[in-house]
Amino acid sequence: MSILGHIVRFIVAALVLMVVSWIVPGFSVGGFWSALILAIVIALIGYIIEAMFGRRVSPFGRGIVGFLVSALVIWVAQYIVTSVSVSVMGALLAALVIGIIDLFIPVTTPFEAGRKAKN
Repeated sequence: MSILGHIVRFIVAALVLMVVSWIVPGFSVGGFWSALILAIVIALIGYIIEAMFGRRVSPFGRGIVGFLVSALVIWVAQYIVTSVSVSVMGALLAALVIGIIDLFIPVTTPFEAGRKAKN
């Protein structure tokens, strides 16, 4: 994926996070820049988890484990990014809504993009 593709991906992710903060109670983002930084932090944490434990445990994986790890990543990211507030229930609901949105706007993970570039 080119650098422009990554930029577009993070902008779309930030917009999705802003929509999620509007829909989900217990999940709030301070503005677009906070949402953009949150999207980058979530992607980095997800990349680290996927590199350490594999695709099945990653937040980008499908199933209950991927869902729970995704909620955990969202909850932990609030401590890294200022002007983001997430409750435990907000993280669970946000992971659910982001998962539903991901069905309609699928994106590849940074881990997959790197693996495809090697092949």
